[in-house]
Amino acid sequence: MNQPFYKRRTAKVLVILLICFAAMQLFRPELKKQPVTADFNGPENVKVIFKKACYDCHSNETDLKWFDHLQPAYSIAVADVENGKSGLNFSEWTNMAPGDQKAKLFEILNQITTGTMPLKSYQLLHHSAILSPEEIAVVKNYAAGMIKEHPADTALINTADKQFKNWKTQNTQTPELPKTMTGIPFEPDYKNWQAISSTDRTDNGTMRVVFGNPIAVKAIAEHHINPWPDGTIIAKAAWDKIEDTDGNIKAGAFKQVEYMIKDSNKYKSTKGWGWARFKTMKLLPYGKNIGYTTECINCHRPVSNNDFVFTLPVKQ
Repeated sequence: MNQPFYKRRTAKVLVILLICFAAMQLFRPELKKQPVTADFNGPENVKVIFKKACYDCHSNETDLKWFDHLQPAYSIAVADVENGKSGLNFSEWTNMAPGDQKAKLFEILNQITTGTMPLKSYQLLHHSAILSPEEIAVVKNYAAGMIKEHPADTALINTADKQFKNWKTQNTQTPELPKTMTGIPFEPDYKNWQAISSTDRTDNGTMRVVFGNPIAVKAIAEHHINPWPDGTIIAKAAWDKIEDTDGNIKAGAFKQVEYMIKDSNKYKSTKGWGWARFKTMKLLPYGKNIGYTTECINCHRPVSNNDFVFTLPVKQ
């Protein structure tokens, strides 16, 4: 190939790429500036860690580096911030109820101990966001300090007794089934499904039984659970955990039931799963808008290698 011609063509390609790059800078999505109204109020050493690793995408204090302002990196950063704040915004932390704060803290701990957060793609250019084992230990110790055991808790016992009495006297007419914001209805038949596992949450003092519909049970028997087949429904029912002075455990008041419904096409945008939660005996659908599914996915992201399912069946 003629050397001068090759050099001219290379120069022409570089000029075109430069023009395209410059043109891209003209199209920039808006990164909305919002005030800090209810910032994280935990210990300062924990807050320093969160600010270092989380605040750029999970607060109203986003601090983009110079290279983040260049397209297409800027559009990616804006999308990451919007997505991150929809699941967790430290600038609105104290607007959450104490119980929700504790649950979110344990979700954060789960994400950082499994290495799911901060995102690997973010860490590539933001090395300061990488947490050391010592920093993770600080967060873990803070979370552990929030777990309180209450043997023979009279409040929990009285709540369970009251709920049981109300259940015995309630109207037996079948009401219209509630639905989530995404249109998923409550599935009452889960009580007749096979129990496939159990678990508990030390952060909020609940015990849970996991049920699987017939498709899920068949998949377990055939060792076909990663991924789970379409049609699978997993239900996780939760009750208060009551412990007597001798350490015996029993179920207290019913708290909620959660569903994961597998349909790779229908729920393609939410990792192939439909997500639903119904709280208390009134079966109140969880979520103020359809964005609640982002919260569900973020919580289950550490187990994406298990098709986003945390509690695996006892028999596999």
